Amino acid sequence: MTASDRICVGSIAGAFGVQGEVRLKSFCADPEAIADYGPLYTEDGSRSFTVKLTRPVAGGLGARLSGVTTKEQADALRGTSLFAERARLPKLPDDEFYHTDLIGLSVFDTGGALLGVIRAIHNHGAGDILEVEGQGRKQPLLLPFTLAVIPTVDLASGRVVADLPEGLE
Repeated sequence: MTASDRICVGSIAGAFGVQGEVRLKSFCADPEAIADYGPLYTEDGSRSFTVKLTRPVAGGLGARLSGVTTKEQADALRGTSLFAERARLPKLPDDEFYHTDLIGLSVFDTGGALLGVIRAIHNHGAGDILEVEGQGRKQPLLLPFTLAVIPTVDLASGRVVADLPEGLE
């Protein structure tokens, strides 16, 4: 299985309790769906876990992971990203995208000039922001991922069209 066959669906925020329970941060639209996509893998694919949700907890979900039975084992997994097989995830509507599919796409303005490449996607609570790095650009271009600013996403050709707001270059 290649990295593109997996999507990051959450991360382990740390131990919860003393019997190996973990606190999960879910990146799923329905947070509890993270348990439905198992098994979940570490980024390098070297470990996999089945997930059993136990209860809602502050900042996430309490869960038991297969093979994790002590607080020490749970603590050792803090910060681990969890990936699901793409085939187990729901098919997205045409106007929604997995972040991993957008990273690396070329960004062009409406006149066809290359602005750069999407390097990251950020969300600080008010919607997704595309971070675009371009040649000769001292700072990355940060574009709101809205239909008005990004009218076209063409995954097949690996390109995005950006209609830059006035004053943003």
